[in-house]
Amino acid sequence: MFFLEWWHWIVLGLILMIAELALPAFFVVWFGLGAIGLGIILLVVPDLAPWLQILLWAGLSAALVGIWFRYLRPRTVSAVGTSAAHVAGEVGVLATDLTPETRGQVRFQKPILGADAWECYADTAIRAGERVRIVVVEGSYIKVERAR
Repeated sequence: MFFLEWWHWIVLGLILMIAELALPAFFVVWFGLGAIGLGIILLVVPDLAPWLQILLWAGLSAALVGIWFRYLRPRTVSAVGTSAAHVAGEVGVLATDLTPETRGQVRFQKPILGADAWECYADTAIRAGERVRIVVVEGSYIKVERAR
């Protein structure tokens, strides 16, 4: 009967983690870490049956994926890649005077859709230094209004 040794799981884990570099999703790494974790468990308890090893690997991997989606991922997601609908209402400071006939520039404390400064326009005149909020994103410009 074929038994998997501890180092088989470590090698499998490393291969899966390296495969993550070629894949577009940040998902396979958790199965690799689960395999490495199982390899460490097998160092302590070397006589686990193969079916139990596979079950532990699946359980460790599922737990790591669950921890990623529940606790870690929400903290790492930034405004980059966020849809334009989610940035409406964000507040920034107008860097240049703005009139209905001219465009200006607004700066944000954190990047909005990948940039901390945006070209903007408004329906009313607004002086530089005033706080404005995003009404809508239209291509490479944003429409702003005075922040209340």
